Amino acid sequence: MSAPRTTDAPATGADVAGGYMGFVGVDTSGSSIMRVFPEWARILGLPTDRLVGHDLPVGAPADAYVELVERIRDDPQHRGALVTTHKMALYDAAHGLFDSVDPFANACGEISSIAKRDGRLLGHAKDPLTAGLALSEFLPSGHFASTGAAAIVLGAGGAGTALTWDLQERDDRPARTIVTDTSIGRLEHLRAVHERRGTPDGAVEYLHVASPEASSELLASAPPGSLVVNASGLGKDRPGSPLLDEAVFPLDSIVWEFNYRGSLEFLHQARAQEEARRLTVVDGWRYFIHGWSQVIAEVFDVELTPDLVEELADAATAVR
Repeated sequence: MSAPRTTDAPATGADVAGGYMGFVGVDTSGSSIMRVFPEWARILGLPTDRLVGHDLPVGAPADAYVELVERIRDDPQHRGALVTTHKMALYDAAHGLFDSVDPFANACGEISSIAKRDGRLLGHAKDPLTAGLALSEFLPSGHFASTGAAAIVLGAGGAGTALTWDLQERDDRPARTIVTDTSIGRLEHLRAVHERRGTPDGAVEYLHVASPEASSELLASAPPGSLVVNASGLGKDRPGSPLLDEAVFPLDSIVWEFNYRGSLEFLHQARAQEEARRLTVVDGWRYFIHGWSQVIAEVFDVELTPDLVEELADAATAVR
């Protein structure tokens, strides 16, 4: 079994009796949240400013997730956790340990938030909400209806699942949403998610790609103004991009890199064409802000307002 490696953010004087929050990922020590969390704890008036990382490798065995969830459940000092890369694997292995799992989590097959209430362990999938919050900040209302643009989502894992769910909730959902992945299994999982959601047949296309060449060819047929998203995890947990360096983005397209840290090859590819192809290029920083603030609010039962989110964003930018 691959036991989680635990890393602790430096404490800054919070009462130890307040316990700590967890962060389940691959290399949590490198995340900006380790520097941001103490300041957010001050702003939100949380009972603790300690954030503890639980690191597991990609593809960890099921019993490692079970052990971790049991540890969170049974430790009275552990307030709850945010889950990043492992949210689908953790759901598959350990969702039966939760007293309650929200409808999004069951439909999407992922858990991104672990919280406790009155001795009960609660699992939530916050990604569809946070993807929508971040997307609304740079994608104009009515964009797809007015432009006829497509949405191309490179990656059918948890991030791609959340985004395609949100896209189908839009009043102007894209006429074509195309999702690519190197794994047939992930694509079939995503198809099942949309069947449970009630997404109309044909609204989402599932494309198995064996190489970056295939994903790159897809861009050539995309209409101007299309949304092109790296939801693959490449460039963060593993180096690389789902596209070739020679890939050409559609004119006037909106290019979204879900990651904000790492080698960020996809982001660099988009930046290199930003002027020539009139691209709008967005990294994953605001997605990071919304993702973390929503889970922290769930774990500590805090009500977020737009003004409070902006105060948290300002504080995070200062240490980015």
